[in-house]
Amino acid sequence: VALSPCPRVPLKKMKSLRQVLREHGLLEHYLKEHPYNPAAKYLGTGGTAEPLQNYLDNEYFGTITIGTPGQQFTVLFDTGSSNLWVPSVYCSSPACENHDRFNPSESSTFEATQQSVSIAYGTGSMTGFLGYDTVTVAGLQVTNQIFGLSQTEPGDFFYYSPFDGILGLAFPSISSSGATPVFDNMMSEGLVDQNLFSVYLSGNGQSGSFVLFGGIDSSYTTNGINWIPLSAETYWQITMDRYMNIGGQPVACTSGCQAIVDTGTSLLAVPTSALNNILAALGANSNGMISCQAASSLPDVVFYLNGTAFPIPPSAYVTQNDGYCTVGFEGLNMPTESGEIWILGDVFIREYYVIFDRANNMVGLSPLS
Repeated sequence: VALSPCPRVPLKKMKSLRQVLREHGLLEHYLKEHPYNPAAKYLGTGGTAEPLQNYLDNEYFGTITIGTPGQQFTVLFDTGSSNLWVPSVYCSSPACENHDRFNPSESSTFEATQQSVSIAYGTGSMTGFLGYDTVTVAGLQVTNQIFGLSQTEPGDFFYYSPFDGILGLAFPSISSSGATPVFDNMMSEGLVDQNLFSVYLSGNGQSGSFVLFGGIDSSYTTNGINWIPLSAETYWQITMDRYMNIGGQPVACTSGCQAIVDTGTSLLAVPTSALNNILAALGANSNGMISCQAASSLPDVVFYLNGTAFPIPPSAYVTQNDGYCTVGFEGLNMPTESGEIWILGDVFIREYYVIFDRANNMVGLSPLS
């Protein structure tokens, strides 16, 4: 069903943090100082862990305003976390000084609280306090939205980040300090026609990416929608079937596993044990590097979800940088009681129009080709 008019946030595709750090000659030092562990985002109590190394390659950001009159911020729309936060004028960290900062004294609708918020990162931490104000997203005015105002952002990560803050779109159960997520307030205030949102991420340097609140754009669902029930109401977590295969051969997830559909993770993050099998099957080395000539003849990587095959072609999971090619998989060490956890990040999402349905607790996937 296409709803009109639809509150749609255009997503800008900008330089990733990896590109910015490389341009400044800082990438090698950064990676050495901050060992990468994408699992840390999903470990921790009450959703307080948010290691932003996960955004090293992320390129999709949108614009919101906070306050009356509105103060503009570029944020990452992240289905792998639940909090909204932005830098504030009370923050003197270098990372705040070169980003837009919220000034409560310039908003007639701001209400402060005495409640602090702290989110731990692999690169340090963000600390601050919570406040309430009007948040405008795609023309939707969310009143009395609780959000974090940073007072410290130590480290150099945020200094080079192309976004100011984060707008989390996961469930309230993992929200730091119990803050109500933006989309939950959109639903409770009756701002959306349907209790769902959908995401389109463009590839190959094209524009047109968006988050659509409250609707499904039927022009992106001509190949049908496959609905997959959630296995947990925390992240957008679903169950993967018995295996994933490469070139028709089962390679990993042989006993079943869990997967999180996460716009805030750029690559396909898989258990370390599975990563070795996947890289071997693709002919890549332990760093995921492969000759570009060999990459041109790689097979599809196929995920099985709710009885349906979801292929990812090599054009989606192979990246060419500076004359060499890499495959878009990274290791993840995240054992859970429910089995292995896989993260289906932007490499996966770019191949499908994804519908995040809160009314029915399902994820819908529509092939884009």
